[in-house]
Amino acid sequence: MILVTGGAGYIGSHTVLALREAGHEVVVLDNLSRGHRDLVFSDHFEEGDLQNFPFLDSVFTKYSIRAVVHFAASSLVGESMKDPESYYYNNICGTLNLLRAMRKNRVMRLVFSSTAAVYGEPAVIPIMEDYPLEPTNVYGETKVAIENMLSRYHTAYGLNSISFRYFNAAGADPDGRAGEDHTPETHLIPLVLDVALGKRKNITIFGNDYPTEDGTCIRDYIHVSDLARAHVLGLERLLDGMKGKFAFNLGNGRGYSVLDILQRSRDVTGRDIPSVMGQRREGDPPILVASSGKAESFLGWRRQYPDIIDIIRTAWDWHLHRFG
Repeated sequence: MILVTGGAGYIGSHTVLALREAGHEVVVLDNLSRGHRDLVFSDHFEEGDLQNFPFLDSVFTKYSIRAVVHFAASSLVGESMKDPESYYYNNICGTLNLLRAMRKNRVMRLVFSSTAAVYGEPAVIPIMEDYPLEPTNVYGETKVAIENMLSRYHTAYGLNSISFRYFNAAGADPDGRAGEDHTPETHLIPLVLDVALGKRKNITIFGNDYPTEDGTCIRDYIHVSDLARAHVLGLERLLDGMKGKFAFNLGNGRGYSVLDILQRSRDVTGRDIPSVMGQRREGDPPILVASSGKAESFLGWRRQYPDIIDIIRTAWDWHLHRFG
C-alpha cells in the first residue's frame, strides 16, 4: 500500500491515477481544505490533518504502508508572505509529524513534492539541481527546510527519499478524469481559460518591460500527467532498494512567455481572451526554465506531453467539463 498525502489535490490526484495504473494500491490522506472529494481515485480514503499525530499514527496502523508520496502543503506564494506563521506550521510541522509517524511505523521511503521556488531568482538558465537554494518567499523556505529535514533523517535514521522540484504544473488528465480546480486560482493557464469561459472579464499581465523578447515573463510549463509519472518512477526506484536522499528538477526544458500562453490559448479555444497590462509583481524573475536531464538519465523519465498546445488543450477540455 502506498500512502499519498494531499491525494485529493491537483498533482496528487493525477499521481494517484498514475500509481493505480502502474499496479499500486493506494490510500489517500487529505483534509479536503483545498482538495476535492470527487478527485479521490481510491477506495481507501482517510480524511484528516497532518497536525493530528494520533490520527496519522492510526493510518499507519490500519494499513500496511510501504512508502509515502507527500503532497499535502499550503502552496500559495503570495499568501505565504502575508501569513508566514501558518505556512511554517502547516508545511514544516505537518511534515515533521508525518516523518515521526513514518519512523515509528518503520516506513523508510518517501517521495516529496518540492518546488522550483527553492532556487529563488537564479542568475543562470537553465536551472540545475546543484544551484544554490535561495528562496525569495516563505513557501520556498518551507520546502528548503523540509528537504534539509530529509537529509538529516537519512543520515540519522536511514530514511530514503526523493524530492521533485518542479516548475509550472499545467494541463489535465487526457481522459478527463482530473484537472486543476483551485480556490483561489492563481495559475496563469486556468486563469486565462476562465476568461475564455466568460468567468473573468480579462487577464492581467504583470509587466511588459522584462528583458525578454516580448517583454513578459517566461516560465517552464510541465504537463501534470508527466509530473505524476515521474513520481511513480521515483517511488519504484525507492521500492527497488535505492538508498539516499535525492533531488530532481522536473520541467519542460523550454519556456513560454505570458503573451505566448495567451496567443496559444486563443488558438486552442477559438475565443477572444482580453488582457490588460498591470505593474510588475515584486520578486518575479524574468525567466525560469529547468534542466531535467538528471531525472531523464537517472530515472528514465520522458515527457509525453511536451507541446504547450497539448498542455493547454487538455486543460481546456477539463475546464469546459468542470466549469463550462
